[in-house]
Amino acid sequence: MSKKLCFAVTMLLFALPGISLAQKLTQLKHPAPDGAFVDYLLTDGTVLVQGQSCSDWWKLTPDESGSYLNGTWTQAASLPSGYAPYATSGAVLADGRFLLVGGEYSDCGGEFTLTNESAIYDPATNKWTKVAPPKGWYDIGDSPAAVLPNGLFLLGRKTTKQVAALDPATLKWTEYGSAGKSDFNAEEGWTLMPDGNILTWDVKHAPNSEIYSPATQTWASAGTTVANLMGPPEVGCLKYGNKNQYTYCPPGETGPGILRPDGTVFATGALHLDANTGHTAVYNPAAKGDDKWTAGPDFPNGDQAGDSFAALLTNGNVLVLGDSGQMYEFNGTTFKATTVGFGSLIVLPTGEVLVAGTYAYTSTGTYKSSWAPKIASFPATVKPGSTYKISGQQFNGLSQAASFGDEFSTATNYPLVRITNQSSGHVFYAKTHGHSTMGVATGKTKVSTNFDVPAGIETGASSLVVVANGIPSKAVSITVE
Repeated sequence: MSKKLCFAVTMLLFALPGISLAQKLTQLKHPAPDGAFVDYLLTDGTVLVQGQSCSDWWKLTPDESGSYLNGTWTQAASLPSGYAPYATSGAVLADGRFLLVGGEYSDCGGEFTLTNESAIYDPATNKWTKVAPPKGWYDIGDSPAAVLPNGLFLLGRKTTKQVAALDPATLKWTEYGSAGKSDFNAEEGWTLMPDGNILTWDVKHAPNSEIYSPATQTWASAGTTVANLMGPPEVGCLKYGNKNQYTYCPPGETGPGILRPDGTVFATGALHLDANTGHTAVYNPAAKGDDKWTAGPDFPNGDQAGDSFAALLTNGNVLVLGDSGQMYEFNGTTFKATTVGFGSLIVLPTGEVLVAGTYAYTSTGTYKSSWAPKIASFPATVKPGSTYKISGQQFNGLSQAASFGDEFSTATNYPLVRITNQSSGHVFYAKTHGHSTMGVATGKTKVSTNFDVPAGIETGASSLVVVANGIPSKAVSITVE
């Protein structure tokens, strides 16, 4: 992912025709102070943003009515000295901390290093702590990653077939098996499936796709994607390492993939060799044999989504940012050009999509009631500064709901708790942690999380909802003493 491409797309904002009035971008009252390479939704309802100086980070806090459009920014702690990566992996963990891993470039894009540095951010202390790499990994770079249902952070080494899992409690890595992997992990994205397995479509060995089972630590073929999603390999190879002793030969690019509420995965691609437009494909795990993959619609007007962003809207459509800057919605059958934007996409608890820390994207339609979290057990009375348990169904949503491809993994498959004072209408987010699962589409399985009631919350009669991927549960009544 090139920084030049990111800035070029930024310059395209509102420069292209074909904007639909049904969908819109609304500028935040206060855009990100130093821009935003990538946004992460924390479990206390704030958004953590990497600024364009790379080592600087900022937090967006919604206003008292819960509006992110009118929210305010505060500067968070900067990364440890010397770690200013661009094009990283990352994840919000089940304990509420945020993990930033690797980086394709160091010195904020100034040096191609595939760095193996990592750091973890604790919102409670506003501090970063460095995390050692897996043993023997001298490179990580922009590697694929996902948080497993059991809370472990799974990482694929970019330049090999290796896989390792980080235990957030101990910050220790365990090498996992990778038998059966067709090609190396470079430029591939990982999509977490409801059964806890991981789907990827190969770049080097396109159009092959693969499924990884963390339980058996093995890969198996998931068939051909039918439509080729791989962009052409770069000409030549790149040297890296402190003495340029290592060589990386880029195999090409692919686009983001999103698990939809119907259980299918919408996979997007880059321009393939002599193709005049980017292709897409749809994976249906319920189909039999070789029919699991079908070709999806091509991008209009010669567009593509190689190394770009996608997010799952609350209406079930997939929002994809084309490399041209044009945004599209995929409804399960067709593509529709909407408006023009730029940068990272992440679903907010309000159902809006934050775009590059600067705009909020809204669309038409709404979610089905069956997609929403369901509260089964909750405390009727809570006290400020105290911690409580809440349980129910589908607290993690039906999808990771965000994708880029390889780097910039910004999944939001974890519950948020929002409390609204019935007298004032003021909104408070209670930090969640200790989720019983980080799985997606958990159905009728009982799940739970813990939430910390903010010390400054208003007392009195209130309503509480659990929010996952921008979709709230039905509200329950509580009293804040």
